[in-house]
Amino acid sequence: MERPGEKLKRLRERLKLTYRDVEKASQEIASRRGNDEFAIALSRLADIENKQTVPTIFRIYTLSVIYRVDYQEVLRWYGVPVEMAGSDALRVGIRQTHPIQFTGADSPEPDSNEPSFRDGSFDPKRTVFLNHVLGRWGKQGFAFLNSSDLRQHRYGFIGLEDWSMHPILRPGALVLIDPSRRKIAIAGWVSEVDRPIYFVEHRDGYRCGWCSLSGGRLIIEAHPSSQVPPSVLDPNLTDILGQVTGVAMLLDVRKRRHARGGATPAASPDL
Repeated sequence: MERPGEKLKRLRERLKLTYRDVEKASQEIASRRGNDEFAIALSRLADIENKQTVPTIFRIYTLSVIYRVDYQEVLRWYGVPVEMAGSDALRVGIRQTHPIQFTGADSPEPDSNEPSFRDGSFDPKRTVFLNHVLGRWGKQGFAFLNSSDLRQHRYGFIGLEDWSMHPILRPGALVLIDPSRRKIAIAGWVSEVDRPIYFVEHRDGYRCGWCSLSGGRLIIEAHPSSQVPPSVLDPNLTDILGQVTGVAMLLDVRKRRHARGGATPAASPDL
């Protein structure tokens, strides 16, 4: 198997670049970025190619720019599974609700083999068993939740101790956030299931819930069964990241809340 340094050498030779050419180009990049870490000396480049020395993140950037190759692709050559960042993050249990911000990681490419409502492989109107299909599509949790461009959306994780929207949103749920829907709706739903849920950032963290404005205050309401009191916040100190438009969550009946007292406390009012 061709090693990373050998791949970089092959790219350099294909472009007919000498060590001196790469060194000079790297110095120009370092000067433009105002950081000498981007520069690559002749001896260092030789070590990267021949001794399999692992370049720093700055030098990987420099080499990817000079050789016209994707930065993340070079990271993959060195064993960094950038496409698995999102799924690995979900395996790290965090108690607090928070957004997930991985640009490009775990995002389906336009020509990827992800599920689509248009490919005719399944009817989204019917309940089906997808296990055999996931082997071909890959386990992209949100790929079939919305037929629009997922690159325009953001992700959020409902903290493992956040029961505020249970049972609609269980702790550990992964939510899809549409940042184009940030204006709080005041009507248009007939039940709690239809009422828009918003992902909100405030000075103490993040909350996910129903929102309303009253008396110049932003009120974030929890699901009644959660027994979590509403949060009353100053709209000037909060940021509505968007409306929750999709959710993927595990229905594990063994993971029940031990006591009502375990509910996530409401954020302190910003008075």
